Amino acid sequence: MTTPPVEDKLKRSVEHAKEAATQTQEAAENTQEAAEQTQAAAKTTAVASVQMKDSADRRTELAANRTVFAAERTYAAWVRTGLASLASGIGAKKLLEGVVPEWMIISTGSILVLFSAFCFAAAVWRQVFTGAQPPQPDVQRLPPYLLVMFNGFLMLVALAALFGLWFGRTGGD
Repeated sequence: MTTPPVEDKLKRSVEHAKEAATQTQEAAENTQEAAEQTQAAAKTTAVASVQMKDSADRRTELAANRTVFAAERTYAAWVRTGLASLASGIGAKKLLEGVVPEWMIISTGSILVLFSAFCFAAAVWRQVFTGAQPPQPDVQRLPPYLLVMFNGFLMLVALAALFGLWFGRTGGD
């Protein structure tokens, strides 16, 4: 048999071993819970990154659509400015008669009509030659041939107005 001090040491060693085993078991359980939480967080992160990628792709698509619409607004602004200049050039002949010398009427009208032709040409140029193409938009762009035909017609109207200013009668009856 063992002596009492040795028995006490053995009992304490057994108690320490049991306590260490209990602590090890608790640590293993905590580690298991942490692993499960980490796995759940990884799944959530994976889903969020897919959603973020989809969201970024959608934002890029919408930006492409906005780029097309901005180009069309710019085209419309050039055409609007050209039409206003054409109307002003034609109206200058009628409105300025008797107020200023005829050479000034013809030169003012000519400058305005020539500016309108420039606006019509610039509108097509800006719309057809856009530079770097944006990503594929959901909306369709206006066909370039349609823009060239429409603005070509407007340039012919401007040319006819210019000849009307130069060779037509000043004033009206």
